[in-house]
Order: sequence, then C-alpha cells, then structure tokens
Amino acid sequence: MRKESYKALIPLKSAVVKIRPETRNVVTYYVKLPDGVELPKPGQFNMLYIHGVGEVPISVSSISYEDRVIAHAVRFVGSVTNAFSTLKEGDHIGFRGPYGVGWPLDLAVGNDILLIGGGVGLPPLRPVIDEVRSARELYGRLVILYGARTPEDLLYTYEYDEYTSIPNTELHLTVDNPTNEWRGNVGVVTNLIRTVDVDPNNTYAFVCGPEIMMKFSVKELLKKGFKSNRIFLSLERRMKCGVGLCGHCQMGPYFVCKHGPVFPLWFISKYFWVDQI
Repeated sequence: MRKESYKALIPLKSAVVKIRPETRNVVTYYVKLPDGVELPKPGQFNMLYIHGVGEVPISVSSISYEDRVIAHAVRFVGSVTNAFSTLKEGDHIGFRGPYGVGWPLDLAVGNDILLIGGGVGLPPLRPVIDEVRSARELYGRLVILYGARTPEDLLYTYEYDEYTSIPNTELHLTVDNPTNEWRGNVGVVTNLIRTVDVDPNNTYAFVCGPEIMMKFSVKELLKKGFKSNRIFLSLERRMKCGVGLCGHCQMGPYFVCKHGPVFPLWFISKYFWVDQI
C-alpha cells in the first residue's frame, strides 16, 4: 500500500459542536470539519471513530458551507453507535472522509426529482432538499415521499413546513402503525409511489432506506415507467475502510464504499436483485 493510502486511513480529530435528539434511538451529531478536509457532496459518507470502541460509516445529513459543520444522524444499533450516546457537546471524535459517490444532482438539472425515503433513509436525502432549495431555478418539481414505522419514528418533523414552503415542492408522509392522533397516510412508503403523479421521462428518483423497502420501491418505479438510468439507490453494506481496500463491502466487482454508496439501478442490477426485478 502506498504511503498516501495509509495516511488516508488515519482519523483526524474533530469536535462535536452540537447534539440534537431526533427520535427514541436517533440523534444528530454536528461535527466541525478538520482543517484541510474537503466538504462532502450530498449522498457521500464519513467514517466516524470513537476512541477505544471503533469506527462506523455514517451518511452526511446536512452540510453547512459557511462554518464547515457536517451533520450525521446516528441510530443506536450496535456497540460503536451506542457509544455515541455518551458524547457531549465539545467532545472530540475521529473523522475520515468524505468518501463515496453521491446523488447525481448534475444529471437532475432541468428535471423533476422524486425522493423516496424509509426510516433512517431520509438523512442521506436531506442534503438534496437543501441543494434544491438553494438553487431552486435549476430543478423542476421536488416530490418527497417518506415513511416510518410510527409517527414517533418520523425524522425532522420540525422541518416539514420548511420543505413544503419550497416552491413547487410536495411532501407525502406515511406510517406503518398509526397512533390515535395520526391523520396522515397509513402503510408502507411504496404505496405512495402508486398514487403520486410524476412524469417518469422527466424525473430522477433517489431512493434510500431498508433494502426490502428499496426493492419494492424499484418495482413500483419500474411499473410506473421509470427507466433504470433514472433510478438511483443508496446502498448500505458493512464498510470498514471506506476506500475499497478491505473488501467487506464488495458487491460483484464493485465496492460500495468506493463506487457507491449511490448507484444507478442499471449499474448494479446484475448483482443486486437481478432475479427479482
């Protein structure tokens, strides 16, 4: 391995400048970028390291270009992510990145964008919403479909009014298990794809969520007339190095950390759900 490759694997010290609880098991950590680190693009991820515990890949959920603070929504599901719950504002963590291929916003210029998120699949899509809002004249309609298990599991509820205030933007929500107070849609997010009015020839679909949700989202999009070059998926695999060296996230000849995590459907259909689409 070249010396430069070793250097890329060394975490840099970064400060946690803000912590915001989102749901019962998801918290957003705002991290100040180390000096010399480039700003990520929507859809990319960073490797975050807790000293003495380990390292995990976490997608970027917002980008503050002015003060170089990057948000990461962390769900507490394992030993490393659970260790994040002990952090306080002002603490330091290790940081590597940004890594991977992000959402193809350059391709989407002049087109409509359909965002489909399930559960913690909304955070990687959130920077797309911010980009469209900041350069609204570059894109057509923005349609956001988002679902979670319960109303309490919906992320960023405090931002929904901001989303719908973006010109030519729609937000459709659904939950699997409603409460008595819930007055919105009930059912999986893929049900919304069947009812939303979009032009598959003038729309790019960005999908992120559990694999089973993405599988059925793809099926519904194909039924709706979307071509495989207009459907993009953000995959999640067990990524250890982030730079395509360890092989943990290999899929066919590709590495999710290096060639993804965002892939066009046509690019991975030979290795991903090929017998199911």
